[in-house]
Amino acid sequence: MTAAQRRQQLLDVGREVFAQRGYDATSIEELAARADVSKPVVYEHFGSKERLYAVVVDREMQRLLDRFTAALAAGGAPRELLERAALVLLDYIEEDTDGFRVLSRDSPVTGTPGTYSSLIGEVAHRVEHVLGAQFGARGYDPRLAELYGQALVGMVALVGQWWLERRTPGKREVAAHLVNLAYNGLAHLDPTPDRPPTASS
Repeated sequence: MTAAQRRQQLLDVGREVFAQRGYDATSIEELAARADVSKPVVYEHFGSKERLYAVVVDREMQRLLDRFTAALAAGGAPRELLERAALVLLDYIEEDTDGFRVLSRDSPVTGTPGTYSSLIGEVAHRVEHVLGAQFGARGYDPRLAELYGQALVGMVALVGQWWLERRTPGKREVAAHLVNLAYNGLAHLDPTPDRPPTASS
């Protein structure tokens, strides 16, 4: 193998093992054995298990963000955009299950780029722009688009983790139900919802 091919092989093996066992339970010894190389070869390419993990996560994150970018680039009606966004995540879960398992596990480096929370935040940021335009057109406060973007993407991501274990109903039906809840809720938003009463009231 060339150096580039070996690096790609180690990334693919790392993706599979981290998905199966998680970061803490994965050892350099196991990674090397799965790739049929010695431990020094793994260190030569990545320096440490943490660095290999970080590159695996960054690669998966970029793959998913590229899918979202392509799906939303064509524009369309708000409901159509929401459905496309939901299907992007469900497609990724179905087609790149190991990658999603890696992204949805707790990161050993909390708060750094490349963690699941930063991925969800980036996706929510993209949805926020779609919502912001709609909020402005409907007379709602566009500053709330960020809050609703986080809520919508968080809902889809959590349902996606649930669906990963069940795979039923079908992903298009799951997406349709998510969009039904989200879109019909957005269509009837109260611009100034009542705040819940305090404990003392």
